[in-house]
Amino acid sequence: MIQYFFALVFLLSSSTAVIFSQNLSSFFDEADALFGAYVTNGKVDYAALQANQDALNTVLATAAQLKVSVSDKNNYQAFWINAYNLAVIKGIIDVYPTNSPIDNKGFFDEIKYDLGGVSVSLDAIENTLLRAQFSDPRFHFVLVCGAQGCPPLISKAYRPTTLESQLQQQTIKAINNANFIKTSDGMVTVSELFKWYKVDFVSGGQTEIDFLNKYRKVKIPKTARLSYYNYDWRLNGK
Repeated sequence: MIQYFFALVFLLSSSTAVIFSQNLSSFFDEADALFGAYVTNGKVDYAALQANQDALNTVLATAAQLKVSVSDKNNYQAFWINAYNLAVIKGIIDVYPTNSPIDNKGFFDEIKYDLGGVSVSLDAIENTLLRAQFSDPRFHFVLVCGAQGCPPLISKAYRPTTLESQLQQQTIKAINNANFIKTSDGMVTVSELFKWYKVDFVSGGQTEIDFLNKYRKVKIPKTARLSYYNYDWRLNGK
């Protein structure tokens, strides 16, 4: 009887693990299909998405049912990065047409979404579920806030098996983009993103320029003066 009990427990736990894995895989597949269909060169076709919201509603419904443990690092990070980007799109669709996410009160800190088994705002995903759990400034180059000042949204999902290479690739692209990191005559001008989240870029005693030079093909002199240009909050729509 005892052996039967433990065998039953093992069978049930194994079945639960398989179902969870299948559901998580479905989430990544659904997110990948949506980004592939509606994102081109970093621009989102909000008008087409608003006209046909089935795919968006489906992937958000899948995301609402999942609970990913922070100890499962790659699944956790990939899930919440995609969930953030999808929630931004949902937030824009709900008020579209709009010129900017910040034209809508509480867009980042008050409006909540049912994701990962919790009700959570965009700020909470970024600051509590990701930044507070992991010291990785590369998050800032994959979390896309719906504005043109953000690094561009890619037309595929972030997946646990490719997450590291995707984080690295998007960070390198952003930091070598002359429109994002502007250099001239002993000066470097960067997005206000680097001011708002300065603590992430100067960890371990490094400077912002030290951080940039980790990913730059053409290095910035350590003596360069650093300043910030205004964030472009215009919508990243097609």
